[in-house]
Amino acid sequence: MARRLSRQIFKYVLLFHLGGCAYYYIEVLHRGWSHWSMYLLGAICFLFCSVQNEQPAWQAPLWKQVIRCDIFVLCGEFVTGCMVNLWKGWHVWDYHNMPFNLMGQICLPMALAFSALCLVAIVLDDLIRWLVFEEEQPDYLQIFLPERQKY
Repeated sequence: MARRLSRQIFKYVLLFHLGGCAYYYIEVLHRGWSHWSMYLLGAICFLFCSVQNEQPAWQAPLWKQVIRCDIFVLCGEFVTGCMVNLWKGWHVWDYHNMPFNLMGQICLPMALAFSALCLVAIVLDDLIRWLVFEEEQPDYLQIFLPERQKY
């Protein structure tokens, strides 16, 4: 029981850190810099992308998972933006010049970009769970990758 719990804790700590680092470095590659708040936001959003597929009542086709995760990411981006940009004045990002923006914190072009990131996050999470933690292989991966043999 204790070993199973420690394995679960390790899995979520690993996923949290991977999500945070991935988003932080995607921003560094895209705009040349990032902010520690983006590490936290990326980590939380990656965990949501991960956990949302664990709930039996939430099991859905991949496209529905992407939409659900994108909505979560947009809400997280908006709340974080209001805190770090509007309230704290740290000027981490500003989407005022982008089309269809809401208070300069989220916008339609970034929502579409986040959809692509959510798809990558869901597939990456599923691969990590399957290959590293020996969890069930997702159905959509069976098209591209044969099922692993257990020895």
